[in-house]
Amino acid sequence: MTINDLKAGQGARIVSVGGKGGLRRHFFDIGLIPEAEFRFVKRAPMGDPVEITLNGYSLSLRSDEAGKIEVEVIEALSERKVSPEDADFGYNLTLHEHNAHPGYGEGGKYHNGSDETPLPRGTVLRLAVVGQHNSGKTTLFNQLTGESAHVGNFPGVTVEMASAPVKGHPDAVLYDLPGMYSLDPYTDVEKITLDFLRNEKPHAIINIVDAGNIERNLYLSLQLMQLGIPMVIALNMMDEFRSSGASIRINEMERELGLPIVPITASGNDGVQELLEHALHVAKYQETPAENGFTGAEKARGDEEDYEQKARRRYEFIRDLCDRLVHRSGESREQVRSRRIDSVVTGKWTAVPSFILVMGLVFWLTFDVLGLGLQNLLSAGIGSLSLAVQAAFARWEVAPAVSSLVTDALFGGVGTVLSFVPIILVLFFFLSILEDSGYMSRVAFVSDKLLRKIGLSGRSIVPMLIGFGCSVPAVMATRTLPSSRDRRLTIQMVPFMSCSAKIAVYGFLTSAFFPGKAGLIIAGLYFLGIVLGILYALGRCILKGSEKVTPFVMELPVYRLPKARNVGHLLWDKTKDFLQMAFTVILLASIVIWFLRSFNLRMEFVRAQDSMLAAIAGWIAPVMAPLGLGDWRIVTALITGFLAKEGIVATIEVLGAASVFTAATAVPMLVFCLLYTPCIATVTSMRRELGLPRTLGIVVFQCALAWVCAWAAYLIVV
Repeated sequence: MTINDLKAGQGARIVSVGGKGGLRRHFFDIGLIPEAEFRFVKRAPMGDPVEITLNGYSLSLRSDEAGKIEVEVIEALSERKVSPEDADFGYNLTLHEHNAHPGYGEGGKYHNGSDETPLPRGTVLRLAVVGQHNSGKTTLFNQLTGESAHVGNFPGVTVEMASAPVKGHPDAVLYDLPGMYSLDPYTDVEKITLDFLRNEKPHAIINIVDAGNIERNLYLSLQLMQLGIPMVIALNMMDEFRSSGASIRINEMERELGLPIVPITASGNDGVQELLEHALHVAKYQETPAENGFTGAEKARGDEEDYEQKARRRYEFIRDLCDRLVHRSGESREQVRSRRIDSVVTGKWTAVPSFILVMGLVFWLTFDVLGLGLQNLLSAGIGSLSLAVQAAFARWEVAPAVSSLVTDALFGGVGTVLSFVPIILVLFFFLSILEDSGYMSRVAFVSDKLLRKIGLSGRSIVPMLIGFGCSVPAVMATRTLPSSRDRRLTIQMVPFMSCSAKIAVYGFLTSAFFPGKAGLIIAGLYFLGIVLGILYALGRCILKGSEKVTPFVMELPVYRLPKARNVGHLLWDKTKDFLQMAFTVILLASIVIWFLRSFNLRMEFVRAQDSMLAAIAGWIAPVMAPLGLGDWRIVTALITGFLAKEGIVATIEVLGAASVFTAATAVPMLVFCLLYTPCIATVTSMRRELGLPRTLGIVVFQCALAWVCAWAAYLIVV
């Protein structure tokens, strides 16, 4: 029998693992090896994929992959050999108390001066943070550097290498590398980490290990130890680990592995400074991990074993080590809480309604309650300031051109865009809550079977959901997908997701022409984008024919309460990015638009309809006339939107185009803005991933699709 034949709640032992190539090796790397025991949890609401618990963590895999693993049913999972009474762990001290934890290499306890090979004075130390997915690498990076890199509670958040100087240590640079399960990369983004370790040779590795998933995480640690690079293990999330009554013999584990192990809670900055001292020490004196029972045997054994045998030997060593040195008294609070929440959000009858309820609540609070109220307050403040400036200019008899520049370009253009900052921040606040809590992975689990029908996997849902915030990181997030085919198709679907920059356009038009219905209309636009994206992907599948389906194997992290620091960092980053955009690209665009609108070719200050801009936009206006958008001012706003979608509203205000719109023309304008070419930053990201010819094809297709859909919308409403 295979995993597919199991029933909810049954325990099983793996007999053999099928499959081939990278997928089979990936099975071994994540712990799916013969003799491993696990529990079958349930099937997704649509019947596929399935969820199992293995080595203390939850894993989802599609039925096709589950059918490759033969199992036998067991009555009960094996218990730990060690008992609390025999263990005498006694680890109840603060994490960074040196006297209670004299780690390897610290204070000379294990340090052998005769083997010392210190680096030359003045060497800038390069420290690499390496670990498995979702182990807290970026959180630790932020703590040690003061940076605010994006953090999320789902695998694959880090898709690029980041670096920054260590706080208080200008002679040390820290590198945050993408997560990987082993030194045999399964995805392209994991190759970034492997290439860095092999080619750049950092002075030391900070290997971050999730204490709650220590068996699986130590698998990568054993491989890293054999690279011959100085290393220290950061045993992370100790707050959750200890809250469940679990404990570890830290000092004994250090002696058995032959390298420093420092227990930390990166999110609370607990133990982080001790970890840094260890890392700097082993880097400066180039203290490589000591040979232990496993690495010594591996070195002597050579390469006569195949991949499965090596994986089994690693896990056997880890299992024996943890049986003797790790004690767990039961499930952690986070695991119990996750199981209860999942009974609803991934339940057979409640998963889809829960998702609709969650997203509907987010849109309602953002566009009709919190965001709208704050936006109205800020808009009123900017309007009052604009009137005060106009009155002052009138008293001072400022030249009409200067007065027009300030009031129209600055307050009318940039000021209008700035008024939508509250709505964008509220939306990002809710999205960050969903990311940080672990809900995103559940959406992937629930939606996999549906996405499979259009040739994708549930993992593609994460980049698409990120696209609701910004398309640029969404395109980059596709690097975590193991299939190049999935990456290409997911990137092409990202522009169908309404990014936050379009909120200004949606909010501007809906508040003016559909008061009280903004939330409903904007939710409808988001839904329309999703439906058209699905139809686009389905059409490509039909045209290209059936292709080999990409395997779906993904970890389901435990739910965690979102950290205020992480949410605050994300909101500040988005605010900063938006303000930079407002006072650079949008300000420059507003000034250029104002200049072209205010002067003719003889540099005379003229009416807008006699300006250079009117002449330029007039050439394109006939193309947009069938949509009810043939006014040259509207065309100009759409051209500006290619630089930044927020610029559409700024241009409308600068040109005084708001009076041109009616409820009938606002609808095709909303549809066209939803679907036409993404901003230049997104196009640049797509070109980097797909190449120029394919990217240009997408841009042309989206403009054509936007025209057709907006034309249809106009015919319906007039």
